[in-house]
Amino acid sequence: MRGRHVVFVVSMILLAAGGNVSGEFAGDYSKLSGIIIPGFASTQLRAWSILDCPYSPLDFNPLDLVWLDTTKLLSAVNCWLKCMMLDPYNQTDHSECKSRPDSGLSAITELDPGYITGPLSSVWKEWIKWCIEFGIEANAIIAVPYDWRLSPSKLEERDLYFHKLKLTFETALKLRGGPSIVFAHSLGNNVFRYFLEWLKLEIAPKEYRRWLDDHIHAYFAVGAPLLGAIETVKATLSGATFGLPVSEGTARLMFNTFGSSIWMLPFSKYCTTDNVYRRHFSGGNRKNHHAYHCDEHEHRSDYSGWPTNIINIEVPSIRGNEAYPSFVETAQTNSSGMECGFPMQLSFSAREVSDGTFFKAIKDYDPDSERLFHLLKKSYHDDPILNPLTPWERPPLKNIFCIYGVDSKTEVGYYFAPSGKPYPDNWIVTDVIYEFVGSLYSRSGNLVEGNPGATSGDETVPYHSLSWCKNWLGAKVNITRTPQSEHDGSDVQVHRNKEHQHGEDIIPNMTRLPTVKYITYYEDSESFPGTRTAVWELDKANHRNIVRSPALMRELWLEMWHDIHPDKKSKFVTKAKRGPLRDEDCYWDYGKARCAWPEHCEYRYLFGDVHLGQSCRLKNSTSHLLSHYV
Repeated sequence: MRGRHVVFVVSMILLAAGGNVSGEFAGDYSKLSGIIIPGFASTQLRAWSILDCPYSPLDFNPLDLVWLDTTKLLSAVNCWLKCMMLDPYNQTDHSECKSRPDSGLSAITELDPGYITGPLSSVWKEWIKWCIEFGIEANAIIAVPYDWRLSPSKLEERDLYFHKLKLTFETALKLRGGPSIVFAHSLGNNVFRYFLEWLKLEIAPKEYRRWLDDHIHAYFAVGAPLLGAIETVKATLSGATFGLPVSEGTARLMFNTFGSSIWMLPFSKYCTTDNVYRRHFSGGNRKNHHAYHCDEHEHRSDYSGWPTNIINIEVPSIRGNEAYPSFVETAQTNSSGMECGFPMQLSFSAREVSDGTFFKAIKDYDPDSERLFHLLKKSYHDDPILNPLTPWERPPLKNIFCIYGVDSKTEVGYYFAPSGKPYPDNWIVTDVIYEFVGSLYSRSGNLVEGNPGATSGDETVPYHSLSWCKNWLGAKVNITRTPQSEHDGSDVQVHRNKEHQHGEDIIPNMTRLPTVKYITYYEDSESFPGTRTAVWELDKANHRNIVRSPALMRELWLEMWHDIHPDKKSKFVTKAKRGPLRDEDCYWDYGKARCAWPEHCEYRYLFGDVHLGQSCRLKNSTSHLLSHYV
């Protein structure tokens, strides 16, 4: 899955003392703290071996950067692959090289530091700068990187990662005196979910909820692939380069050795497994408890509830080794066997992908399918803690905010066919099905039949997966739609107490201007006593860049500042108006020949300003401006 996927537990509170409203933190803002847990491909990996690279002046020595060092990738790709790839069966390192995750904030800010490569590989650098600008203390942000190549069970087995994460939360509480705020992006949400399930078996049942209340104040799930991500299928069969200067076949070889590759597969919302927590404390067998079953909706619905079939694959009539020939056999196969065979097209739904049916069906045509099925069964279906390929009900946390981008062209299905080339390039994508503006389209632009959602996803994760968290809302929901940019309130729309049926989408009947990007807020603070749940949909917010969105950072800041304010008058921050909060938010209005937002911004030149917009600065302090959002 492309993009940078991160869990971020961050302290964001600058001002005021806490209130004492149900479900809200009561205490000094300075007690709140944060823990950063990076997600897929968002942490630096460093060499933990000495590897001599023949025919290259660049070798790998202990602590050398592996992920991501584009110089060594270009000059010594075979050595680099040895340090990146794992054994697909047992997730151990290559015999000649091993890599381990770096530590500290520097491990997540820029993956490949440098004048040119730094900005291109920036992950959380802008976010950290935002926190520093608003006065966050250095010890309030703690990074806990992990090896994003591993399956969840292997993370604990090899690195005791979840034990360390628990200790980090407890250390933060002891150091700062208050709970943490969790911010999860993409795959990071899956990591956090597994941690919550793992924690159930580490803490006495009566203490579990108390531990969560003491250590976690709020959870922000951003771009969460709650029902999986379709692009994982493409990376598994034909390869996804993530923008790296490598071939798709090389990327496929590497990706399919990672235990985490299965973690992001799409799955059906209608299929679940037994409750591990209940079985564990009732004396059940921990090793053989996962009875995978689907309800009647799975059998009545098309495509496992997704917009269309995930995979449509054309398989050759020949079987065995000839289906993925060696380099020597390629020419012969292309000129003889393939011409005489009649290909078949097979289609697979999300359930058939996640339960292994797809991998078993193509085992005679692809050498990776057997290894992937082994990994799927061992590390996911038979996981003693949780089968992650099942829908996630609302976690028992006091405050949850689910945030994602919508209304972008997003891949929801693929057509594959044999390429006639040797493994790993033996499959090509012949067509792609996209969701966009409530319809399905092929790569050529033709309309496709299926079950499209009300809108589309964020270019990486489909809307069907992102919007699953709407099921965490209760029966009555307040909906507000506002422009993403600063606004005076004239284009704010509000629907109160909108009825919501569990399992169904909420589609507001609101207008939108074609030139304006909106945020739609779904908020519920009444359905479940002592808790708050909100869903934010940001128009055109890209999956990879949403965490760098100024609009998102502004809304997160205002929500948390409002949350701890002793004089707040509502459960959620007001959406009636949005003005500038930083000097960077002020700009020059050329039409009126003055700084925009004159009630908040003024022209104030400082030495070094190179254009008029730079000289527009806030009139008042940030604390004064924030007082309007109580």
